[in-house]
Amino acid sequence: MITLIGTGHIFDLSTALINIFDEKTPDVICVELDRQRYNAIMMRQSNPKAYEESKKNLPFIYRLLARFQESMASEYGVNAGDEMMTAINYAQSHGLPAEFIDMNAQHLFIKMWKSMPFSEKFRLLLSGFGGLFVSKKRVEKELKNLQNDFDVYIEEIGKKFPTIKTTLIDKRNDYMVNRLASLNENYEKIITCIGDGHVPGISKILKSKDIEFETIRLSELRNQENKDADSTSGHFSINYSDYK
Repeated sequence: MITLIGTGHIFDLSTALINIFDEKTPDVICVELDRQRYNAIMMRQSNPKAYEESKKNLPFIYRLLARFQESMASEYGVNAGDEMMTAINYAQSHGLPAEFIDMNAQHLFIKMWKSMPFSEKFRLLLSGFGGLFVSKKRVEKELKNLQNDFDVYIEEIGKKFPTIKTTLIDKRNDYMVNRLASLNENYEKIITCIGDGHVPGISKILKSKDIEFETIRLSELRNQENKDADSTSGHFSINYSDYK
């Protein structure tokens, strides 16, 4: 059984994730990271100055979008990607293997940027600069819209940024499913932490391959975190997919 957990890189989800890990007792925990991004996160924690210096070598648009993500994460009191580190730290502390299942993000982004038409680059730059001024309230509103009609949201991304959809969503979904399918041959219980936007696409591919899976969406994680913050009891509503 593969459990897909849809996370958000800017939210504090540590308590909810640990609760799920304790409940599911996985044999392996997978994360939407590549080794290079993991090393960057570790550098950010151990040597912030060196981390800031290393970012100067990244493509400008990559740094711009990363800055937006880090800015929004600070609004929620976390660092971008903390939820992935929660998963990795849990695996290490419980003697479980942790698997990086994503493609090399920097290489993929550079290749995407080179192949992207000028008009799409221009729209992306405008979106990137505009994102630096987006409020927490706006993020919450957009997140709610996304959860209500994800297919329409992805369709709009495909219209405005076709190269991004093909490269950063579709190709990575295929890659991560192939990694999960391989791991599924060796492990009985797999937990996978991925960005919530990847859950529908990966679910569709897993279903087509007749691989058993279940999903836990970001909205459920955040509801659990809010209940814990309010010191009230709660439970997860797990969505089991029809595999056949």
